[in-house]
Amino acid sequence: MTALTLSTAGAATLRADALVVGVAKGAKEPVLAPGAEAVDKAFDGKLATVLATLGAVGAEGELTKLPAPSGLKVPVVIAVGLGPVPDKEDAYDAEALRRAAGTAARALSGFKKAGFALPAGSVEDAAAVAEGALLGAYAFTAYQGGENKLAPKDAKAKDNGPKLPLAEITLVGAKPRDKAYKAAVERALALAEEINRARDLINTPPNDLYPESFAAVATAAGKEHGIKVQVLDEKALVKGGFGGILGVGQGSANGPRLVKLAYTHPKAEKTLALVGKGITYDSGGISLKPAGHNETMKCDMSGAAAVFAAVVTAARLGLKVNVTGWLALAENMPSGTATRPGDVLRMYSGKTVEVLNTDAEGRLVLGDALTRASEEKPDAIVDVATLTGAMVLALGNRTFGIMANDDAFRTSIHEIAEEVGEASWPMPLPADLRKGMDSPTADIANMGERMGGGLVAGLFLKEFVGEGIAWAHLDIAGPAFHEGAPYGYTPKGGTGSAVRTLVRLAERTADGDLG
Repeated sequence: MTALTLSTAGAATLRADALVVGVAKGAKEPVLAPGAEAVDKAFDGKLATVLATLGAVGAEGELTKLPAPSGLKVPVVIAVGLGPVPDKEDAYDAEALRRAAGTAARALSGFKKAGFALPAGSVEDAAAVAEGALLGAYAFTAYQGGENKLAPKDAKAKDNGPKLPLAEITLVGAKPRDKAYKAAVERALALAEEINRARDLINTPPNDLYPESFAAVATAAGKEHGIKVQVLDEKALVKGGFGGILGVGQGSANGPRLVKLAYTHPKAEKTLALVGKGITYDSGGISLKPAGHNETMKCDMSGAAAVFAAVVTAARLGLKVNVTGWLALAENMPSGTATRPGDVLRMYSGKTVEVLNTDAEGRLVLGDALTRASEEKPDAIVDVATLTGAMVLALGNRTFGIMANDDAFRTSIHEIAEEVGEASWPMPLPADLRKGMDSPTADIANMGERMGGGLVAGLFLKEFVGEGIAWAHLDIAGPAFHEGAPYGYTPKGGTGSAVRTLVRLAERTADGDLG
């Protein structure tokens, strides 16, 4: 795990393998951001000119490497683009700082130590830089660089392993002795470490991450951080009548699980319940996915990973709120025991569901978990799921949709997501779409109209939320797994989408502002 420190040394005297400075896009030429003053002095006041000569303009995502002059204690200077110069002096957007720090951290893979002399004049700026750098310094290498057992014993060893992430990040320009700065950086460290753990879970191959092994990870984390963990296995699920989770998982050799994580604080006045879809692999079941749609389906447990990370982060931060996480874990496979299209499942709530499409399985496991979470009468419930391809069609690959049974709560979560730098958009729950799920056989079908499919899924989930409880549904199908080239602090693969939003929601709830 990448280490994070606050430096008492200045940019000119810091000893490291590289030093990162920021440059913004000016009207005519690049403009150096606060924090680069000492570096500019070492370049005889011509750093901006040198960058312009090399073609740098300060655009977001731009990165320029320079050999350091003799006035610095580092061999390399990295100038990273921040985007347009802010209208108000020194008021750089927190997300711009996160992305710039992440871009630089990714470029520093294989380095031991780097100083980040990006704008850190406020606690918020320092936290954004720390968070972005820690999230950018991520790589999933668990299955790479192993010993080649087929090579001759006398063969000369070669290091063909992947570059490891930047080992140590030092923030320059922050205030190491200031309690507010220290607290902000400690928060960024805890948050980033749990997001990166969620990314690891999402990226882990499904032959190693299945419901039982995911539950074991949660159990171990609970012991480490004082979180009470309860795991319901197949026998307990049958006894409890969790027909949705059992129906989805019955086709797999790896049985389903429902995991409850309960973080409590003695001074808490509010309780927040988080529910995560945890399909550790989704083949589509009998309604098998077509070729080309199976390869990334290990990511279908991203919602459960986000909930898990959020609960652990709340515990690590000691938030004055009770946070309960529900991980609805199953593997959706086709077999002789799998649920068939046309089968009817009796959910934990007692409602019956006609399964018209076994690939609409996430709503089934979530339905059971939402009902169970509602029994504890929390002040609010938020579920997170890679639920529908329809949401990707509507909002693209970087934005998640928000649906809710309360407009004010939906607006609050949207504002929180924007605040922490996660792209989201409020979506409706049109009552007229509910009729499409009417079934002649059961209380409800798991499919409705094709158009507006993401909204139909939200309406299905709403049926299983307890009366009078504020509820929101986050469909993270787009941003949960990034298949393109990395950018900013976003890696290829699992992203940890929604964790920051959930944690900030928990913090607001602890402060008495549930929305």
